[in-house]
Amino acid sequence: MKVSLIQSNLVWENELKNLSNLESLINTKISNTDIIILPEMFTSGFTMEPNNVFSTMKSDVITWMKKIVYQKDCALAGSLVIKEDNHYYNRLIFVSNLGEVSFYDKRHLFRMAHEHQKYTPGNRHLLTEYHGWNIMWQICYDLRFPVWSRNVQNYDLLIYVANWPEKRIEAWDILLKARAIENQSYVIGVNRVGFDGNNIPYNGHSVVISPKGEVLAQLPDDKEGVINYRLNLEKRTEFSRKFPVSLDRDNFSIDF
Repeated sequence: MKVSLIQSNLVWENELKNLSNLESLINTKISNTDIIILPEMFTSGFTMEPNNVFSTMKSDVITWMKKIVYQKDCALAGSLVIKEDNHYYNRLIFVSNLGEVSFYDKRHLFRMAHEHQKYTPGNRHLLTEYHGWNIMWQICYDLRFPVWSRNVQNYDLLIYVANWPEKRIEAWDILLKARAIENQSYVIGVNRVGFDGNNIPYNGHSVVISPKGEVLAQLPDDKEGVINYRLNLEKRTEFSRKFPVSLDRDNFSIDF
């Protein structure tokens, strides 16, 4: 399966400019892919003013995502601010190549930015089956909580979309590798670049990591761009068969 990671600058709380920039990157840098992955809050940046930027599940942004899917004959995913039943969610939207929509609401809200005061947390995983792959989706701060990503669903690929700042980028690099190693899964991290409306810098480090924790592809620091990479499901399956760490894991349940 060929994956395309878009590492873009995001214009603060400006949906039209962000969609235009993303569409330009898609049209000039991506062809013949299976799935395109956008950063967290790709229409706005990581804003704590959801009322300024929210979309709905029937909004023009969803229509735009379906248009890209139709034009490129692939799937598309990324998170944005969604309002539903008078609640705001940091919601990852996955649109399949058939135009089918599913979603994941960020479970772990970043309290240091008061995200937990502005948004409602999710309480369920999103596991999508696509082109024979089982894909688990998570968002940014979720990366710090290994219990939430624990591979009890037998997924093959774990994907994080993020606005992860430069000053904590070493944690991003280390934790992505840890999630790959402990879950024997490919891991993808898609982060942004540039400065947000609070003058916080982001330097990217979007990456593809093997189930052994090896960096397979990564974009340069501070550069907009696209990673196009072909994943091999047989290699992941063979590695977990020969080195079946999961057979020795401890059993426990999660309480919400």
